[in-house]
Amino acid sequence: MAKLDKNFLWGGALAANQFEGGYDQGGKGLSVHDVMTAGEHGKAREITETIEDDKFYPNHDGIDFYNRYKEDIALFGEMRLKCLRTSIAWTRIFPNGDETEPNEEGLQFYDNIIDELLKYNIEPVLTLSHFEMPLHLAREYGGFRNRKVVDYFVRFAETVFNRYKDKVKYWMTFNEINNQMDTSNPIFLWTNSGVTLAEDEDPEEVLYQVAHNELIASALAVSKGKEINPDFIIGNMISHVPIYPYSCNPNDIMEAEIANRLRFFFPDVQVRGYYPGYALKMFEKNGYDIKWQEGDDEILKNGTVEYIAFSYYMSTVVKHDEVTSVEDNVVNGGLPNSVKNPYIKESQWGWAIDPVGLRYTLNVLYNRYQLPLFIVENGFGTTDEFKEDGTIDDQERIDYLREHIKASIQAVDEDGVDLMGYTPWGIIDIVSFTTGEMKKRYGLIHVDRDNEGNGTLKRTKKNSFYWFNNVIKTNGEEL
Repeated sequence: MAKLDKNFLWGGALAANQFEGGYDQGGKGLSVHDVMTAGEHGKAREITETIEDDKFYPNHDGIDFYNRYKEDIALFGEMRLKCLRTSIAWTRIFPNGDETEPNEEGLQFYDNIIDELLKYNIEPVLTLSHFEMPLHLAREYGGFRNRKVVDYFVRFAETVFNRYKDKVKYWMTFNEINNQMDTSNPIFLWTNSGVTLAEDEDPEEVLYQVAHNELIASALAVSKGKEINPDFIIGNMISHVPIYPYSCNPNDIMEAEIANRLRFFFPDVQVRGYYPGYALKMFEKNGYDIKWQEGDDEILKNGTVEYIAFSYYMSTVVKHDEVTSVEDNVVNGGLPNSVKNPYIKESQWGWAIDPVGLRYTLNVLYNRYQLPLFIVENGFGTTDEFKEDGTIDDQERIDYLREHIKASIQAVDEDGVDLMGYTPWGIIDIVSFTTGEMKKRYGLIHVDRDNEGNGTLKRTKKNSFYWFNNVIKTNGEEL
């Protein structure tokens, strides 16, 4: 395989709400995730009004990184990680979101985390908002429906930019900001933006108003960050599930072209600094009244991102004359005309396994935007089994990661893509975002915790831990 740049950022990816725990420690306030109960495959998580004593909230404890961070970061160091992509829990810094002064104990916690990472020469890559909006902002203000929340987000961003300006170089504004394009699943508007829908509302119109406010918040944060430290490198972060046409029938080709606008709307604005024509035409045809303020055009223009970070897990396929229920196609992006791809295999959770799709995605994004790319989530969720000798042979995970890394290197070596790094999700077992389960494991380090929250929390290195250690050691030359 071709050689990657010696500064290539091999790492791991996590999210504060899924692994930190300590939901009521250090002055932390409640977030939108703290009122989400456990679910399971086929059973949605419930969003409760407040915390109810008879329900289980798996994110409250996560994997207790809050109290075990030195142990875990030492393992990351042993794995040779060059970076750790994680998030700052907004509610550790501003517990309710609308305070004027930050919580010093929360700021100090992240000072401790960053210092521990730097001790092992692990570069922190920090996401400002990874589904962790303060619950107070969601309940009292309506989340990003309300323009006031933009100001609160920018205050939060400015606070952490100033605090860590000499320790952190790489930042992202919003995690998977485009997830909420799937309005058929209410969990996305809630976790991304703290928004719930009334029965008589048009979900799409609400989405685009929320999206506008969030895009303004992202742009203002980028501008403020560059003002605080011009050496900051600030990107966006999108979920990318490429949408293929089912056939060379021109109608299938056009169906995929139109469907892919769901993938490109947010990055089109964040990279280019203005709304694409297809979006403006759609607003006009549907009669959507998206509230703009004077100066918004300049804010978007001046706050464009410097790189594109993205998650890639699978691809999907659309057929122009197919009609199926959304419920049957949630893992395929929630599209009502998705069909199975007959050329690729699926995981036990029904997720398409498509390494070539990652190379395709890298080409599509780089050719469209001509910005450096950063794969900040890619991984294989499955169950783990201990062998008699106490080891975990997760060869299926190794095979998945190997093929996706090969595809990424091909995109660099053969296609000329500018790729910054690769951080598999999640580097250690954590609570699932979609179901709140632990049994669907992505980590290269096993954590002894089950779906009901039982277990010792003992950490055990899987075979993939040692494999990835060598991948990093050889900079991707030995896979």
